[in-house]
Amino acid sequence: MRVVLQRVKSAKVEIDKEIVGEINKGFLLLVGFGKNDSTKQIDYLARKIVNARLFNDENGKMNLSIKEIEGKILSVSQFTLYAATKKGNRPNFMLAQEPEIAKENYRYFNNKLQSFGIEVETGKFGADMQVSLINDGPVTIIYDTDEI
Repeated sequence: MRVVLQRVKSAKVEIDKEIVGEINKGFLLLVGFGKNDSTKQIDYLARKIVNARLFNDENGKMNLSIKEIEGKILSVSQFTLYAATKKGNRPNFMLAQEPEIAKENYRYFNNKLQSFGIEVETGKFGADMQVSLINDGPVTIIYDTDEI
């Protein structure tokens, strides 16, 4: 499982010029699943993300979690995180999880984040989406369960 986390001042996702998800301060998550990902990887990353100390405390140090600042999450599915780019110029997506399974895992991931008391907005799985954000910092963290 791969997640690109961006700390944001605001973010939104639109489909056909209609806003389907929008947050102020919090995280924009780009979420992709590999062929062998299961609830084990999802549970691990959800816990890591909600406890990540990426917001500034009163001393300007990144020492507070999203829970502590009462931030929100905008979660956007993105199978292209599993693009294989070593050969040729056209990415190969054979390492990405099958859409039917990935859709259920995406739903489970968002529910897991919510179970920690975080408000979660989402895009629409499999849709052509336009994502806008104001990155805060910028702070961008890449999580990859293949590396744990």
